[in-house]
Amino acid sequence: MSTSQIAFLKGHGTENDFVIVPDPDNALTLPAALVARLCDRRAGIGADGLLHVVRSAAHPEARSMADEAEWFMDYRNADGSIAEMCGNGVRVFAHHLQRAGLVEEGDLTVATRGGPKRVHLAKNGDITVSMGQALLPEAGVTVSVDGRSWPARNVNMGNPHAVAFVDDLDHAGDLFTAPSFTPEGVYPEGVNVEFVVDRGPRHVGMRVHERGSGETRSCGTGACAVAVAAARRDGADPAVTGLPVTYRVDLPGGTLVITEHPDGAVEMTGPAVIVAEGVIDPAWLETA
Repeated sequence: MSTSQIAFLKGHGTENDFVIVPDPDNALTLPAALVARLCDRRAGIGADGLLHVVRSAAHPEARSMADEAEWFMDYRNADGSIAEMCGNGVRVFAHHLQRAGLVEEGDLTVATRGGPKRVHLAKNGDITVSMGQALLPEAGVTVSVDGRSWPARNVNMGNPHAVAFVDDLDHAGDLFTAPSFTPEGVYPEGVNVEFVVDRGPRHVGMRVHERGSGETRSCGTGACAVAVAAARRDGADPAVTGLPVTYRVDLPGGTLVITEHPDGAVEMTGPAVIVAEGVIDPAWLETA
């Protein structure tokens, strides 16, 4: 790691917060240990994850998407591990690009490890992300916390989710420790686990344990997985009815609106905020 100054920003989407590192030419090396230190809430800047902002043409994992998406969201979990996608992260990523004058209001495409994601930047500040189609693997899953167990819906939004409907969100425990699940082999790389309660017609509340980060204030892909699971539970499959279905999903950090269309496309709408920007101290980088 070079000891030259590295610029950063801090942002959040419904309080799912991120360290943002602009690096258009992919000149920085960000080893897992450094990412974890940057995301540490006591020893670093503090965040649920890190958004490495790179031009797609400059990154080996994104070059194949460069004709479709100029920018690649190289996303890292708070423990430094690499993740396929982060829905709230895409909104914050797009907001940063607009704020920096790199894109304009309207439509753009962001490259992610979960594939290209279409984004719309609205005049009112809301950002809508087309999250792709949900996959619903048939494997049955059970999740457990503190001696309680629930059947969970297996949903993949470019990353894996287990969605459990519960009577009380407190039953999820502290969610700092990953809930256990069975069968053990169904999620070989870990899973994001959502606990969900009903709050009204097409309206749910949730808490989430994100793999590699623990409980977070919000999870965009998790909210999408929850809305899809709730629709199937409620018998509202847009592919069958021919009608879009929309759920309001309350998270500890705010509310997201999720719509699934008859063609399977899932859209997520919500806010994004940049709260600070600065420079990482080179002396700190040497010790980190």
